[in-house]
Amino acid sequence: MKTLEVIQLSKKYGKTPALTDINLEIPQGSIFGLLGPNGAGKTTLIRIINQIIEGDSGDILIQGERLQPKHISRIGYLPEERGLYKKMKVGEQLLYFAQLKGMPTGEARQKVEEWLRRLDIHSWKEKKIEDLSKGMAQKIQFISTVIHSPEILILDEPFSGFDPVNAELIKNEILELKSLGTTVILSTHRMESVELLCDHIAMIHRSFKVLDGPVKEVKLASKPHEFLAKIKKNGKPLPANWQYGVETEDYASFLIPLNGQSPNQILGQAMEYGEILGFEEIIPSIEEIFMEKVKEDTHE
Repeated sequence: MKTLEVIQLSKKYGKTPALTDINLEIPQGSIFGLLGPNGAGKTTLIRIINQIIEGDSGDILIQGERLQPKHISRIGYLPEERGLYKKMKVGEQLLYFAQLKGMPTGEARQKVEEWLRRLDIHSWKEKKIEDLSKGMAQKIQFISTVIHSPEILILDEPFSGFDPVNAELIKNEILELKSLGTTVILSTHRMESVELLCDHIAMIHRSFKVLDGPVKEVKLASKPHEFLAKIKKNGKPLPANWQYGVETEDYASFLIPLNGQSPNQILGQAMEYGEILGFEEIIPSIEEIFMEKVKEDTHE
């Protein structure tokens, strides 16, 4: 089932295109990675979904229904540029954001207590935001985004400002929300987070969608059909068309292209030159795929 669908969405700023005929389908209960270099159009798309700005043409559907003001209460949005009221106390601020999303006061108070204890920061409830460290303030911002249990959670660089321990904490909270049925749209430049968290990714480059699909399928579709082998050499000269990585007097690691052969065939060939110490297919990382797509002048 699709929680959110983007249909032929376009947006220009003056004569400069920000989005050009974007189509996306975001499955319910998934983590969807929205990728692209700075200026690609990601933030424009996020702002249109949040009804901060309007698209020039196209549609956005929330569970099959055209995007309307009533849908705002079903969305949680953590912007890259954080926005907390520095003079307000932590508890007061979270209560305010919860009520702003339509939560009754009693339920909102209960959720504030629950989340402060969940992230082990209840002792900071009466502190002002200006007295918090950056990482602590980021936790408060995260709570304010999820406190109303949104059906769609949009996170723009959610790990910014966190040390590794707290980044892991937030990662686990995101996975927990997904397990409860929340649909997460994750926009980040941290490709290791994409690898760990995302089920599906799309990439926007120069206003166009240039990549879209489940993470596993995207990676398999981008593989170079090469295997990395490492052998303990037996003295027989190695083939000239094997691309060497590391080679010593006794050992060698190299790339072997398939060239229409099966992995078993090239493994058999490698065995002729020594004892096999390692043999694996080269599968590119999401970061490598991202960098390659950015280099392509697809729409020039």
